[in-house]
Amino acid sequence: MKLISACLLGIRCTWNGNDKYKNGRAIELSRVETLIPVCPEQLGGLPTPRAPQEIQDGTGEDVLNGKCKVLNRNGEDVTRKFIKGAEETLNIARQLNIKEFIAKSRSPSCGWGQIYDGTFSGRLIDGDGVTTTLLKKNGVRIIPEEDL
Repeated sequence: MKLISACLLGIRCTWNGNDKYKNGRAIELSRVETLIPVCPEQLGGLPTPRAPQEIQDGTGEDVLNGKCKVLNRNGEDVTRKFIKGAEETLNIARQLNIKEFIAKSRSPSCGWGQIYDGTFSGRLIDGDGVTTTLLKKNGVRIIPEEDL
């Protein structure tokens, strides 16, 4: 059993109300393995659709350590909702004894390895999203969507 970013399974939960279903790999995997879809941003209380959000001047690690915030394009602070969504995702993993998470690339929640730089310009920096960071700190193995 694995957690998976819900958008990768075709669930329309991204900031603009779309999904990130690009090919059938996630669906094919769901035929042989139990995949539990999660959208940490929705679990944290953010609506769909919503203004795009990015971590400002840091990474998910910095958000969890209180060193930076997550803002949406309108300048609203959504940090608490990102942390709550990460905590809820971790609770699901713990309750179901799940040790792996298939993560959506570049997301401020689920991103692994690289995330957007906080300028809403499309530039990337090295780092992980808030949920990915919290899951990793708690022993959950992250599987980037590209590795499906």
